[in-house]
Amino acid sequence: MTSVILTLNSGSSSIKFSLFSIGKNSNNLGLLCHGELEGIPHRVHFSASNDHDSLGDEILKEGTNFETALRYLLDWIKTNYSQTQLMAVGHRIVHGGPLYSQSVQINQQVLIYLDSLSSLAPLHQPHNLAGVRAIQSLNSAIPQVACFDTAIHHTQPRLATLFALPFRFWGEGVRRYGFHGLSYQHIAEALPKLIGEKSRGRIIVAHLGHGASMCGLKNLESLATTMGLTALDGLPMGTRCGSIDPGVILYLMSEKGYSIQDMIDLLYKKSGLLGLSGVSDDMRDLLALNTFQAREAIEYFCYHVQREVGSLVAALGGLDTFIFTGGIGENAASIRQKICDGLKWLDIELDQERNSLGSPHEPLQISMVDRQPSVWIIPSNEEIVIAQEVLKVLKK
Repeated sequence: MTSVILTLNSGSSSIKFSLFSIGKNSNNLGLLCHGELEGIPHRVHFSASNDHDSLGDEILKEGTNFETALRYLLDWIKTNYSQTQLMAVGHRIVHGGPLYSQSVQINQQVLIYLDSLSSLAPLHQPHNLAGVRAIQSLNSAIPQVACFDTAIHHTQPRLATLFALPFRFWGEGVRRYGFHGLSYQHIAEALPKLIGEKSRGRIIVAHLGHGASMCGLKNLESLATTMGLTALDGLPMGTRCGSIDPGVILYLMSEKGYSIQDMIDLLYKKSGLLGLSGVSDDMRDLLALNTFQAREAIEYFCYHVQREVGSLVAALGGLDTFIFTGGIGENAASIRQKICDGLKWLDIELDQERNSLGSPHEPLQISMVDRQPSVWIIPSNEEIVIAQEVLKVLKK
Protein backbone atom coordinates (compact mmCIF):
# COMPACT_ATOMS: atom_id res chain seq x y z
CA MET A 1 0.00 0.00 0.00
CA THR A 2 1.25 3.48 -0.90
CA SER A 3 0.48 6.23 1.59
CA VAL A 4 -1.03 9.39 0.11
CA ILE A 5 -1.82 12.94 1.23
CA LEU A 6 -4.86 14.84 -0.04
CA THR A 7 -4.66 18.65 -0.17
CA LEU A 8 -7.80 20.78 -0.26
CA ASN A 9 -8.39 24.44 -1.05
CA SER A 10 -12.09 25.02 -0.33
CA GLY A 11 -13.78 28.15 -1.65
CA SER A 12 -17.33 29.44 -1.60
CA SER A 13 -18.47 27.20 -4.46
CA SER A 14 -15.47 25.03 -5.30
CA ILE A 15 -12.92 22.62 -3.88
CA LYS A 16 -9.52 22.37 -5.54
CA PHE A 17 -7.63 19.21 -4.67
CA SER A 18 -4.34 17.42 -5.25
CA LEU A 19 -3.27 13.89 -4.31
CA PHE A 20 0.37 13.17 -3.48
CA SER A 21 2.09 9.84 -2.94
CA ILE A 22 4.72 9.58 -0.20
CA GLY A 23 8.06 8.01 -1.16
CA LYS A 24 9.84 5.31 0.80
CA ASN A 25 12.02 7.77 2.70
CA SER A 26 8.82 9.68 3.63
CA ASN A 27 10.18 12.93 2.19
CA ASN A 28 9.69 12.52 -1.55
CA LEU A 29 6.24 13.56 -2.70
CA GLY A 30 4.87 12.61 -6.10
CA LEU A 31 1.82 14.26 -7.63
CA LEU A 32 -0.71 11.58 -8.61
CA CYS A 33 -3.53 13.87 -9.74
CA HIS A 34 -5.17 17.23 -9.21
CA GLY A 35 -8.57 18.65 -9.99
CA GLU A 36 -11.60 20.58 -8.86
CA LEU A 37 -15.20 20.26 -7.78
CA GLU A 38 -16.85 23.50 -8.90
CA GLY A 39 -20.40 24.81 -8.87
CA ILE A 40 -21.27 23.73 -5.31
CA PRO A 41 -24.16 23.48 -4.34
CA HIS A 42 -25.80 23.61 -7.77
CA ARG A 43 -24.57 21.91 -10.94
CA VAL A 44 -21.29 20.51 -9.63
CA HIS A 45 -18.59 19.72 -12.19
CA PHE A 46 -15.90 17.22 -11.14
CA SER A 47 -12.66 17.18 -13.10
CA ALA A 48 -9.34 15.44 -12.44
CA SER A 49 -6.12 15.00 -14.39
CA ASN A 50 -2.44 14.25 -14.08
CA ASP A 51 0.40 15.82 -16.06
CA HIS A 52 -0.58 13.88 -19.17
CA ASP A 53 -4.22 12.81 -19.19
CA SER A 54 -7.72 13.66 -18.08
CA LEU A 55 -8.75 11.18 -15.38
CA GLY A 56 -12.29 12.28 -14.68
CA ASP A 57 -14.94 14.66 -16.02
CA GLU A 58 -18.46 14.38 -14.62
CA ILE A 59 -21.48 16.43 -13.62
CA LEU A 60 -22.79 15.52 -10.15
CA LYS A 61 -26.43 15.64 -9.18
CA GLU A 62 -28.14 18.99 -8.50
CA GLY A 63 -27.84 20.25 -4.92
CA THR A 64 -24.53 18.55 -4.11
CA ASN A 65 -23.14 20.22 -0.95
CA PHE A 66 -19.59 20.27 0.45
CA GLU A 67 -19.96 16.99 2.32
CA THR A 68 -21.53 15.14 -0.60
CA ALA A 69 -18.91 16.53 -2.98
CA LEU A 70 -16.05 15.39 -0.74
CA ARG A 71 -17.65 11.98 -0.26
CA TYR A 72 -17.67 11.66 -4.04
CA LEU A 73 -13.99 12.66 -4.16
CA LEU A 74 -12.94 10.19 -1.45
CA ASP A 75 -14.87 7.38 -3.18
CA TRP A 76 -13.29 8.35 -6.51
CA ILE A 77 -9.81 8.18 -4.97
CA LYS A 78 -10.58 4.80 -3.38
CA THR A 79 -11.76 3.43 -6.74
CA ASN A 80 -9.02 4.89 -8.95
CA TYR A 81 -6.13 4.51 -6.51
CA SER A 82 -7.11 1.26 -4.82
CA GLN A 83 -3.53 0.45 -3.82
CA THR A 84 -3.20 3.62 -1.73
CA GLN A 85 -4.05 4.53 1.84
CA LEU A 86 -5.07 8.07 2.77
CA MET A 87 -2.65 9.18 5.46
CA ALA A 88 -3.90 12.74 6.08
CA VAL A 89 -5.69 15.74 4.59
CA GLY A 90 -4.04 19.16 4.41
CA HIS A 91 -6.12 22.33 4.12
CA ARG A 92 -5.27 25.81 2.96
CA ILE A 93 -6.55 28.05 5.77
CA VAL A 94 -6.31 31.75 4.98
CA HIS A 95 -6.13 33.18 8.51
CA GLY A 96 -4.21 31.78 11.48
CA GLY A 97 -4.43 34.94 13.59
CA PRO A 98 -1.70 35.84 16.10
CA LEU A 99 -1.60 32.30 17.50
CA TYR A 100 -0.29 30.17 14.64
CA SER A 101 3.08 30.84 13.05
CA GLN A 102 3.26 27.32 11.62
CA SER A 103 0.95 24.56 10.44
CA VAL A 104 -0.98 22.60 13.07
CA GLN A 105 -3.01 19.42 13.33
CA ILE A 106 -6.70 20.26 13.65
CA ASN A 107 -8.71 19.34 16.73
CA GLN A 108 -11.91 20.85 18.09
CA GLN A 109 -10.07 23.58 20.03
CA VAL A 110 -8.13 24.62 16.93
CA LEU A 111 -11.34 24.63 14.87
CA ILE A 112 -13.15 26.87 17.37
CA TYR A 113 -10.26 29.35 17.34
CA LEU A 114 -10.09 29.43 13.54
CA ASP A 115 -13.85 29.98 13.43
CA SER A 116 -13.38 33.08 15.57
CA LEU A 117 -11.23 34.60 12.80
CA SER A 118 -13.90 34.26 10.10
CA SER A 119 -14.86 37.94 10.22
CA LEU A 120 -11.26 38.80 9.23
CA ALA A 121 -11.47 36.71 6.05
CA PRO A 122 -15.18 36.40 5.22
CA LEU A 123 -14.62 35.33 1.60
CA HIS A 124 -12.27 32.50 2.58
CA GLN A 125 -12.19 31.32 6.19
CA PRO A 126 -15.77 29.98 6.53
CA HIS A 127 -15.38 27.99 3.30
CA ASN A 128 -11.91 26.70 4.24
CA LEU A 129 -13.39 25.41 7.49
CA ALA A 130 -16.42 23.93 5.73
CA GLY A 131 -14.00 21.58 4.00
CA VAL A 132 -12.49 20.59 7.37
CA ARG A 133 -15.91 19.88 8.87
CA ALA A 134 -17.00 17.87 5.87
CA ILE A 135 -13.96 15.59 6.14
CA GLN A 136 -14.57 15.26 9.90
CA SER A 137 -18.12 14.15 9.24
CA LEU A 138 -17.06 11.63 6.59
CA ASN A 139 -14.10 10.13 8.48
CA SER A 140 -13.17 11.60 11.86
CA ALA A 141 -10.16 9.25 12.14
CA ILE A 142 -8.23 10.91 9.26
CA PRO A 143 -5.70 13.45 10.61
CA GLN A 144 -6.28 16.94 9.21
CA VAL A 145 -3.69 19.71 9.09
CA ALA A 146 -4.27 23.46 8.78
CA CYS A 147 -1.69 25.29 6.65
CA PHE A 148 -1.92 29.06 7.02
CA ASP A 149 -1.51 31.89 4.52
CA THR A 150 -0.54 34.16 7.42
CA ALA A 151 2.15 31.92 8.97
CA ILE A 152 5.19 33.02 6.94
CA HIS A 153 4.64 36.68 7.85
CA HIS A 154 5.21 36.10 11.59
CA THR A 155 8.90 36.83 10.93
CA GLN A 156 8.14 40.49 10.22
CA PRO A 157 9.51 43.06 12.68
CA ARG A 158 7.05 44.44 15.20
CA LEU A 159 6.86 47.87 13.53
CA ALA A 160 5.66 46.24 10.32
CA THR A 161 2.69 44.70 12.13
CA LEU A 162 1.42 47.80 13.96
CA PHE A 163 -1.47 50.12 13.17
CA ALA A 164 -1.36 53.63 14.62
CA LEU A 165 -4.26 52.86 16.95
CA PRO A 166 -4.38 52.72 20.77
CA PHE A 167 -1.99 49.95 21.75
CA ARG A 168 -4.63 47.76 23.40
CA PHE A 169 -5.93 46.84 19.95
CA TRP A 170 -2.62 45.20 19.00
CA GLY A 171 -2.93 43.00 22.08
CA GLU A 172 -6.44 42.05 20.94
CA GLY A 173 -5.11 40.86 17.60
CA VAL A 174 -5.78 43.99 15.50
CA ARG A 175 -2.51 44.03 13.58
CA ARG A 176 -1.08 43.51 10.12
CA TYR A 177 -0.86 39.80 9.22
CA GLY A 178 -0.35 39.48 5.48
CA PHE A 179 -1.61 36.66 3.26
CA HIS A 180 -0.71 34.48 0.24
CA GLY A 181 1.88 32.93 2.55
CA LEU A 182 1.77 29.45 1.01
CA SER A 183 2.66 30.97 -2.36
CA TYR A 184 5.49 33.00 -0.84
CA GLN A 185 6.74 29.95 1.04
CA HIS A 186 6.93 28.01 -2.21
CA ILE A 187 8.96 30.81 -3.81
CA ALA A 188 11.28 31.06 -0.79
CA GLU A 189 11.93 27.30 -0.88
CA ALA A 190 12.55 27.29 -4.66
CA LEU A 191 14.95 30.25 -4.76
CA PRO A 192 18.14 28.69 -3.29
CA LYS A 193 18.27 26.09 -6.08
CA LEU A 194 17.44 28.74 -8.65
CA ILE A 195 19.77 31.63 -7.81
CA GLY A 196 22.02 30.27 -5.05
CA GLU A 197 23.37 32.73 -2.49
CA LYS A 198 21.49 35.60 -4.15
CA SER A 199 18.33 34.04 -2.71
CA ARG A 200 19.28 35.56 0.65
CA GLY A 201 19.28 39.02 -0.85
CA ARG A 202 16.49 41.59 -1.22
CA ILE A 203 13.59 40.01 -3.09
CA ILE A 204 10.11 41.22 -4.00
CA VAL A 205 7.49 38.63 -4.94
CA ALA A 206 4.39 39.89 -6.74
CA HIS A 207 1.54 37.39 -6.35
CA LEU A 208 -0.85 38.84 -8.91
CA GLY A 209 -4.16 37.11 -9.50
CA HIS A 210 -7.83 37.60 -8.65
CA GLY A 211 -6.44 38.22 -5.19
CA ALA A 212 -3.19 40.16 -5.28
CA SER A 213 -0.44 41.07 -2.86
CA MET A 214 3.31 41.58 -2.74
CA CYS A 215 5.93 40.51 -0.23
CA GLY A 216 9.47 41.66 0.51
CA LEU A 217 11.79 38.79 1.45
CA LYS A 218 15.23 39.12 3.02
CA ASN A 219 17.24 36.07 4.08
CA LEU A 220 14.24 34.13 2.70
CA GLU A 221 11.99 35.56 5.44
CA SER A 222 9.02 37.89 5.10
CA LEU A 223 10.07 41.41 6.05
CA ALA A 224 7.07 43.38 4.76
CA THR A 225 3.90 42.74 2.76
CA THR A 226 1.07 44.75 1.26
CA MET A 227 -1.94 43.08 2.95
CA GLY A 228 -2.85 43.78 6.56
CA LEU A 229 -5.46 42.63 9.07
CA THR A 230 -7.63 41.33 6.25
CA ALA A 231 -7.22 40.43 2.59
CA LEU A 232 -8.74 43.79 1.57
CA ASP A 233 -5.56 45.84 2.00
CA GLY A 234 -2.83 46.75 -0.46
CA LEU A 235 -3.20 46.21 -4.20
CA PRO A 236 -6.50 46.50 -6.08
CA MET A 237 -7.81 43.02 -6.90
CA GLY A 238 -10.49 41.34 -8.98
CA THR A 239 -13.40 42.48 -6.80
CA ARG A 240 -11.60 43.86 -3.72
CA CYS A 241 -10.70 47.51 -3.38
CA GLY A 242 -7.18 47.35 -1.94
CA SER A 243 -5.92 50.27 0.14
CA ILE A 244 -8.58 52.91 0.75
CA ASP A 245 -8.92 55.99 2.93
CA PRO A 246 -10.92 54.87 6.02
CA GLY A 247 -12.78 58.15 5.70
CA VAL A 248 -14.46 56.82 2.55
CA ILE A 249 -16.05 54.05 4.64
CA LEU A 250 -17.14 56.49 7.36
CA TYR A 251 -18.61 58.80 4.71
CA LEU A 252 -20.60 56.06 2.96
CA MET A 253 -21.99 54.80 6.26
CA SER A 254 -22.82 58.18 7.80
CA GLU A 255 -23.92 60.11 4.70
CA LYS A 256 -25.15 57.45 2.28
CA GLY A 257 -26.72 55.04 4.76
CA TYR A 258 -24.53 52.04 3.99
CA SER A 259 -24.83 49.24 6.55
CA ILE A 260 -21.96 46.99 7.63
CA GLN A 261 -23.24 44.30 5.25
CA ASP A 262 -23.48 46.86 2.44
CA MET A 263 -19.83 47.77 3.05
CA ILE A 264 -18.76 44.11 3.07
CA ASP A 265 -20.51 43.56 -0.27
CA LEU A 266 -19.04 46.75 -1.75
CA LEU A 267 -15.43 46.32 -0.61
CA TYR A 268 -15.11 42.56 -1.10
CA LYS A 269 -17.38 41.83 -4.06
CA LYS A 270 -18.08 44.95 -6.14
CA SER A 271 -14.84 46.92 -6.18
CA GLY A 272 -11.36 46.39 -7.65
CA LEU A 273 -11.12 45.70 -11.37
CA LEU A 274 -14.84 44.95 -11.52
CA GLY A 275 -15.79 48.25 -9.90
CA LEU A 276 -13.41 50.35 -11.99
CA SER A 277 -14.18 48.70 -15.33
CA GLY A 278 -17.89 48.18 -14.75
CA VAL A 279 -17.77 44.95 -16.76
CA SER A 280 -15.41 42.27 -15.42
CA ASP A 281 -13.12 41.20 -12.59
CA ASP A 282 -11.01 39.11 -14.99
CA MET A 283 -7.83 40.70 -16.35
CA ARG A 284 -8.14 38.59 -19.54
CA ASP A 285 -11.50 40.20 -20.31
CA LEU A 286 -10.17 43.70 -19.67
CA LEU A 287 -7.14 43.15 -21.91
CA ALA A 288 -9.46 42.04 -24.72
CA LEU A 289 -11.65 45.15 -24.43
CA ASN A 290 -10.83 48.60 -25.74
CA THR A 291 -13.06 50.75 -23.58
CA PHE A 292 -11.84 53.70 -21.56
CA GLN A 293 -12.93 52.11 -18.28
CA ALA A 294 -11.22 48.79 -19.03
CA ARG A 295 -7.97 50.57 -19.94
CA GLU A 296 -8.17 52.73 -16.84
CA ALA A 297 -8.73 49.69 -14.58
CA ILE A 298 -5.57 48.11 -16.04
CA GLU A 299 -3.58 51.32 -15.64
CA TYR A 300 -4.79 51.69 -12.04
CA PHE A 301 -3.74 48.11 -11.23
CA CYS A 302 -0.24 48.53 -12.70
CA TYR A 303 0.24 51.97 -11.13
CA HIS A 304 -0.48 50.61 -7.66
CA VAL A 305 1.83 47.63 -8.17
CA GLN A 306 4.57 50.12 -9.05
CA ARG A 307 3.80 52.24 -5.97
CA GLU A 308 3.92 49.22 -3.67
CA VAL A 309 7.24 48.16 -5.20
CA GLY A 310 8.64 51.52 -4.06
CA SER A 311 7.36 50.92 -0.54
CA LEU A 312 8.87 47.42 -0.36
CA VAL A 313 12.20 48.58 -1.81
CA ALA A 314 12.35 51.13 1.01
CA ALA A 315 11.63 48.42 3.62
CA LEU A 316 14.25 46.08 2.11
CA GLY A 317 16.88 48.77 1.57
CA GLY A 318 17.17 47.97 -2.13
CA LEU A 319 16.25 45.26 -4.62
CA ASP A 320 18.17 42.30 -6.07
CA THR A 321 15.42 40.08 -7.52
CA PHE A 322 11.84 40.66 -8.63
CA ILE A 323 9.46 37.71 -9.10
CA PHE A 324 6.05 37.44 -10.78
CA THR A 325 3.68 34.66 -9.75
CA GLY A 326 -0.10 34.02 -9.60
CA GLY A 327 -2.59 33.89 -12.47
CA ILE A 328 -1.91 37.38 -13.84
CA GLY A 329 1.78 37.37 -12.94
CA GLU A 330 2.41 34.08 -14.75
CA ASN A 331 0.19 34.58 -17.81
CA ALA A 332 -0.20 38.27 -18.70
CA ALA A 333 2.95 39.32 -20.55
CA SER A 334 1.58 42.78 -21.32
CA ILE A 335 0.87 43.45 -17.64
CA ARG A 336 4.39 42.36 -16.67
CA GLN A 337 5.79 44.67 -19.36
CA LYS A 338 3.64 47.61 -18.29
CA ILE A 339 4.62 47.19 -14.62
CA CYS A 340 8.32 46.90 -15.41
CA ASP A 341 8.23 49.91 -17.75
CA GLY A 342 7.43 51.94 -14.64
CA LEU A 343 10.33 50.43 -12.69
CA LYS A 344 13.19 51.59 -14.91
CA TRP A 345 14.37 53.78 -12.02
CA LEU A 346 15.42 50.46 -10.43
CA ASP A 347 17.40 49.60 -13.59
CA ILE A 348 14.91 46.85 -14.43
CA GLU A 349 14.79 45.91 -18.12
CA LEU A 350 12.86 42.97 -19.56
CA ASP A 351 13.95 40.74 -22.40
CA GLN A 352 10.83 41.25 -24.52
CA GLU A 353 11.21 37.98 -26.41
CA ARG A 354 11.45 35.88 -23.24
CA ASN A 355 8.66 37.86 -21.57
CA SER A 356 6.34 37.19 -24.50
CA LEU A 357 6.70 33.40 -24.25
CA GLY A 358 3.66 31.42 -23.12
CA SER A 359 2.97 30.68 -19.45
CA PRO A 360 6.06 28.80 -18.21
CA HIS A 361 5.81 25.49 -16.35
CA GLU A 362 9.24 26.07 -14.83
CA PRO A 363 10.95 29.20 -13.47
CA LEU A 364 11.96 31.58 -16.25
CA GLN A 365 14.20 34.65 -16.13
CA ILE A 366 12.60 37.37 -18.26
CA SER A 367 15.04 40.24 -17.63
CA MET A 368 18.15 40.93 -19.66
CA VAL A 369 20.74 38.39 -18.50
CA ASP A 370 23.39 40.96 -17.59
CA ARG A 371 20.97 43.32 -15.81
CA GLN A 372 20.37 43.61 -12.06
CA PRO A 373 17.85 43.35 -10.49
CA SER A 374 16.91 40.14 -12.27
CA VAL A 375 13.23 39.52 -13.02
CA TRP A 376 11.67 36.05 -13.00
CA ILE A 377 8.39 34.21 -13.46
CA ILE A 378 8.03 31.38 -10.93
CA PRO A 379 4.77 29.39 -11.18
CA SER A 380 3.00 29.16 -7.85
CA ASN A 381 2.54 25.71 -6.28
CA GLU A 382 0.70 26.03 -2.98
CA GLU A 383 -0.40 22.39 -3.08
CA ILE A 384 3.09 20.94 -2.72
CA VAL A 385 3.73 23.31 0.20
CA ILE A 386 0.57 22.05 1.92
CA ALA A 387 1.60 18.42 1.41
CA GLN A 388 5.11 19.12 2.75
CA GLU A 389 3.62 20.87 5.77
CA VAL A 390 1.37 17.87 6.48
CA LEU A 391 4.44 15.62 6.55
CA LYS A 392 6.21 17.96 8.97
CA VAL A 393 3.27 18.08 11.35
CA LEU A 394 2.70 14.33 11.32
CA LYS A 395 6.39 13.65 11.99
CA LYS A 396 6.13 15.73 15.14
